[in-house]
Amino acid sequence: MDFQVVVLAGGTSKKLAPLVSRDVPKSLLPVANRPVLSYVLDLLEKTNIKDLIVVVEGEDTDGLVEHWISEAYVDRLHVQVASVGEEVGTAGALRAIAHHLTASDILVVSGDLVCDISPGAVAAAHRRHDAVVTALFCTAPVSGLPESGPSGGKDKTKKPVRHNIVGLDLTQQFLLYIAAGMEVEKDIKVQKSILRAVGKMEIRADLMDAHLYAFKRSVLQQVLNQKQTFRSLKQDVLPYLVKTQLRSEILLNEAQAEGNGNETDCYNTDKVMLSQLLANASTPSFHEVYALGPNGFSPVERKTHKCCVYIANKTKYCARLNSIQAYSDINRDVTGDASHLSGYSFSGHNNVIHLSAVLGLKTTVGPQCMLGEGSQMGDKCSVKRSVIGRHCRIGSNVKVVNSVIMNHVTIGDGCSIQGSIISSNVQLQERAVLKDCQVGAGFVVTAGREYKGESLPK
Repeated sequence: MDFQVVVLAGGTSKKLAPLVSRDVPKSLLPVANRPVLSYVLDLLEKTNIKDLIVVVEGEDTDGLVEHWISEAYVDRLHVQVASVGEEVGTAGALRAIAHHLTASDILVVSGDLVCDISPGAVAAAHRRHDAVVTALFCTAPVSGLPESGPSGGKDKTKKPVRHNIVGLDLTQQFLLYIAAGMEVEKDIKVQKSILRAVGKMEIRADLMDAHLYAFKRSVLQQVLNQKQTFRSLKQDVLPYLVKTQLRSEILLNEAQAEGNGNETDCYNTDKVMLSQLLANASTPSFHEVYALGPNGFSPVERKTHKCCVYIANKTKYCARLNSIQAYSDINRDVTGDASHLSGYSFSGHNNVIHLSAVLGLKTTVGPQCMLGEGSQMGDKCSVKRSVIGRHCRIGSNVKVVNSVIMNHVTIGDGCSIQGSIISSNVQLQERAVLKDCQVGAGFVVTAGREYKGESLPK
């Protein structure tokens, strides 16, 4: 696959506070006891992509990510880690590394993506349609705990999340309209030229932009250079390309870029009959028909460009770790219905207990659970639908339900942890109670304290 691959791994996302820090950037947050970035790198490796650029925000993140990759993927991948300024946005990150981009097409992948959809399928669709951009969309994931969750309230049941509103042609190959972010709440306004050209449009609100894009490099760099205020690929670059596809302002090839200014020659060259187009392409897109004008030809061919989509099969798993809730959901999924992504072999009890882990008497680790390397649990403990990391020390009579506990956490006797996320090196003294909390690295919960719905940074 002749694509240059860029993974946008970010830095310390404010949306994930207090879980992330300068010591643990977003890309290294553990999902089922593996850094989230490993899911993207493994996916690319399976697609036989060996050379890639990983872009991180901040020099501190640069060193941490580069060190981890050099150890985890030695002799497997050739990765160049590039550092950009903090909070430059996804478009700003690509603008900053433009000098590294040389291939005709660029595959851009979000470093927080956990999925089993082949990037090669997106790249193939992009080349097949000669598109300027092709975006991967997948079925929007549900959010929240299963109905059998511990809290039992209606607000804890799984809920579909509306991420985007998109307009597609009836073949579901071309992107005609997109609203993201705050635009989702506004009225839908579609250009008349689009509707006239395509005839009918299908509106979908059940799809999620997976932040995996194939771009024609020359077009991407033109847009980034000309639109210096653009910060986001999703909210700026992609909507701009979609809105202008029938009145294109971009130069698609060297001939257009150079131009000779001879309108008569342009007329003779670009006067292409509709019958010729149909003879040369079995399924011409509406862009090509529109470019020729209402009579099947135009004295000067109208400039258009194609914005395509690849919609993943509903059986595929696709989610992004872009919020606290998403972090809990993905950990739940990767130890449950999407366990094939975890990289672990689950036991007959549908759990993963590391061979070096130690369980006390009458301690149970239920289905869809993980207990990491070197962790120890005392007597009469119960773990349900939870992930426990490496080298944790857990006392007796401890209950853990629907939670994620990272590495090197110490938990005293009689503690209760429900619906919570506990970062590395946290200490819970005896009889502490946490419900629906997020605890930052190194925090100490004193004996007998109870917290509900709290964010506890160090």
